[in-house]
Parts: sequence; C-alpha cells; structure tokens
Amino acid sequence: MQRPLTILTRRADFLAANKGLRIARAGFVLLALPNGGQGKRFGITVTKRIGNAVVRNRMKRRFRALLREKLPTEGLPDHDHVMIGREGGIERDFSLLREELTVALARATAGKGDPPRRPRGAGRGTGRGAGGKVSRRP
Repeated sequence: MQRPLTILTRRADFLAANKGLRIARAGFVLLALPNGGQGKRFGITVTKRIGNAVVRNRMKRRFRALLREKLPTEGLPDHDHVMIGREGGIERDFSLLREELTVALARATAGKGDPPRRPRGAGRGTGRGAGGKVSRRP
C-alpha cells in the first residue's frame, strides 16, 4: 500500500535536500534526496525575489497542485522532493509546468541531475572593501 504524501516543514529537511539531486528547469528547480524510508515527501520554496506575497502564494498553489498530481505516480519512492520557484515560473503556462515536472521527475528517477552549484562566494573575494565594510556593487 502506498503511503500518502507528507509535507516538509522543518528547515533542516529543506537544507538537507540541497545535498541531493538537482534538476533545473525554466520555471523551477527540483531537488530530490533519499529520506531513509519516510515515504514521498515534498516541500516548496519561493523567495521574496520572485515577487510580493500574492505572487509567491499563487506560485506555491500552482506547485502544490502539480506535486499532488505527479508525485504519487512519478515521484521517487522514499525521497524528499523540494521545488524552488524561479522568476519565470509564475508566467509559465500550467500545462508547460506540468510537462517540465514530468521531465524533471524522469531525470531524477534516472539519476541524471544537473551539475552541483558552486559554493556561494567561490571565485570571488570576501566582498569587503577598504576598512572591512561590505561593498555594495550594482
């Protein structure tokens, strides 16, 4: 019997998902990480860079609907799935987002993730100018 989907609520689970498989699409980034037999779980993150609260909540509702539709059949068993909203995601057609999620889940199932992100600040200085103050570059 299949366990119901559960929602990630702890920050530690979201941070741990960053160590897993990463599949980037135009409207979102999908993270997948084995969770040690806790069933299929999902979480959604949309940052303030995307827009105001109305825009962010609309994007989260769309992602929630997609995940509840696709994860039971196409999601990885005993994995945490985290969707991170990208700027283009709110304007994208819902059917296009559905297709992108199907492709992303298929890639995750095959173990074909995108290369890992470089660490923040890698290749750059500390960001501090003279006097130890943080420089504000445009």
